[in-house]
Amino acid sequence: MKLLSTNLLLLLFATSSWLTQAQETGSWKARISVAPELRKSFNQGGRLLFHFSGHHQKEDMLGAEFTVGYTAQNWDGTASFTLEAADKGIMGSVILPASGKFYCQVVYKHIPDDAQENAPGNFYSNIDSISASPGGTFNLTLSKVTAQAVIREQKFVRTIEIKSKLLSDFSGHPRYLKASMLLPSSYYDHPGQSFPICYRAPGLNGRYTFVNIKLEDKDFMDWWYSGKAPQVIYVFLDSRGPYGDTYQVDSENNGPCGKALTEELIPAIEKMVHYNPATKMRYLTGLSTGGWVAVGLQVFYPDFFDGTWAYSPDPLDFEHYGLINIYQDETIFYNRFGYLQPGVRTVYGEPTRSMKDWIPGENLVSRTGNYLVSGGQFGAYNAVFGPKGKDGLPSLMFDPFTGKIDHEIARQWEKYDIRKLLEKNWPTLGPKLQGKIWIWTGDMDDLYSNVATRFLKLFLDKTENPKSDATINFTPMAGHCEEFSDDDVIMMVGKKAAEKAKLR
Repeated sequence: MKLLSTNLLLLLFATSSWLTQAQETGSWKARISVAPELRKSFNQGGRLLFHFSGHHQKEDMLGAEFTVGYTAQNWDGTASFTLEAADKGIMGSVILPASGKFYCQVVYKHIPDDAQENAPGNFYSNIDSISASPGGTFNLTLSKVTAQAVIREQKFVRTIEIKSKLLSDFSGHPRYLKASMLLPSSYYDHPGQSFPICYRAPGLNGRYTFVNIKLEDKDFMDWWYSGKAPQVIYVFLDSRGPYGDTYQVDSENNGPCGKALTEELIPAIEKMVHYNPATKMRYLTGLSTGGWVAVGLQVFYPDFFDGTWAYSPDPLDFEHYGLINIYQDETIFYNRFGYLQPGVRTVYGEPTRSMKDWIPGENLVSRTGNYLVSGGQFGAYNAVFGPKGKDGLPSLMFDPFTGKIDHEIARQWEKYDIRKLLEKNWPTLGPKLQGKIWIWTGDMDDLYSNVATRFLKLFLDKTENPKSDATINFTPMAGHCEEFSDDDVIMMVGKKAAEKAKLR
């Protein structure tokens, strides 16, 4: 992508049929208003995201050809305002068709504790059409509200929501923690029995509502009820946070998320399902971001958790943050050879997106005009691992437009660098982690995260007193999370729990 001042051309899922007939530039106006019944819940300073398409879509346009972002700083929602394509505050430009209609929908991101576009409480409009001829105006009314997801009612599913005192005190307003639980098939046959329990951390920005996906998986549920599945309580965590995924750890920006998880949510869950902590069968699993969480929580709370199974974890070594060394490299946009730094690839090694192309997409959806509060991958990383800035928002580890790394801030990420943390504290952490770490990754991971896992393994293979017994497996030519399976994880958890039960 080519960045011109604050304007960038973002081509998202461009359809060739529309672009073939497109003009080079776009001229459009949008009159935006808030429906009267929504004005009381309007939060000022949110991000307007305009999704454009050359063809009509029934409900939403999250897969539109073009997206434009704009923050109306002084708009209080009580009156409409008109936005023109030439406004200097707009990030993004639209290539319009030479003739015919095109379509637009606007979403208003304004929920303070959830940075996602589809966050419950965000506003959005109907889809409106406009002629491609100059001078037309969209009339877009924010009249709809993204609804809260609902967990399907089912005998073997339980949900929990608690107000977190720790997070509420940190933020100065109420914050809540949620989880859902899938109970084993024999749960009601043994009232009061303590079953092994496994906490599943989702992928990036995943939600506790993922239990609904499992309930719709007939093969999985048939197996779960058959009696062949290990009798394990499977808990789906939620990663909601003000800047994106919280990674379930304490941070300067998100607050004491790890403490809230281990001291508030988990005790409440385990009281609900009669889990006895003395059995020492409290396990973790996760994939991608959740893979990092599964390893990170085991390392940060080595006595609290009793084993972890992590798939394709995010970088566990920040000297290999993908292909970037955050402590030494000058920029995340170019590697030390002067080539564009790739961020995503196929399993055959073909780069499909560079870091220089990735970050503008996060800049666009953020109300600050940079990735700071994007809710995306790098907005989340930055908030979790970095310090708080003077303005109360996270400090940027790298410049959003040049990619230049701020090494003073990068050094402050070290306390979340799992390899460095283990290296520094192995005499005390090593004994507590014996028999507790299992990691899998594909050796052609789409996001290059396997490189960091390789260097973690190199360190663990050299450890002494104790010699690490961590299991780290790599599959040649496999991609990101390719071999993850809830069934396989539950089987491994069940086997581990059965072995531990025999030793008692």
